[in-house]
Amino acid sequence: MRLTFCRWLLLTASALLCANVAAGELQLLADENPPLSFTDGMQAKGLAVDVVREIQRRVGDDTLIEFQPWARGYRTVSTQANVGLFAMARTPERETLFQWLGPVSASKASFYGKRGSGLRINNLDDAKAVERIMVVRDFYTHRLLERLGFTNLELVPKPETMVKMALNDRAPLMFTSSATLPDMLDKAGANPGDLELVYTVTSIQTYVAFSLVRPGIWLRSGRRHWTP
Repeated sequence: MRLTFCRWLLLTASALLCANVAAGELQLLADENPPLSFTDGMQAKGLAVDVVREIQRRVGDDTLIEFQPWARGYRTVSTQANVGLFAMARTPERETLFQWLGPVSASKASFYGKRGSGLRINNLDDAKAVERIMVVRDFYTHRLLERLGFTNLELVPKPETMVKMALNDRAPLMFTSSATLPDMLDKAGANPGDLELVYTVTSIQTYVAFSLVRPGIWLRSGRRHWTP
């Protein structure tokens, strides 16, 4: 699957290199979101980082990947020119706000509960009847459930906080991506078997999102423009 995504991205990026109209330097942003993007010492690593760097290699770009907290990076790509942020979930609310290059990953957004709780969810109405559902504030999972009409959300600051709260019976359900769940468990000091999947809501794809402030993205090579 990763190889297919990478090939698709490379073809798309090549097709989108056009027009010799300078539009300023490119800024590439990512957040700490293992396994897609994370820092190991001073090195940027992750599945999405690998894809972006391969595209950079093919087009001759040497822009450094800068890590910022998600809220700050989202604000930057929303308000400044020539900024790319990854890996961003492509949702209906965001569709017209950015230029999209991808996908770079795919996962499922699901409800998880403490193993052995006996909670059963067969549809969204069942989930809306649950006392509380934990979700990370301002993540796409938060916005998705809001759009679906959920009013029983408990907002938490960090993904691993949800795991700890779920295992301590603070709330019956948490909502997150299957791609980031293993890292959340690790940071919370939990085991994969401590939680169980209760119900899957949708599949999610993540992309490199580029700002719409300007139509062009200048590559530092000085010869090409990346304009997704």
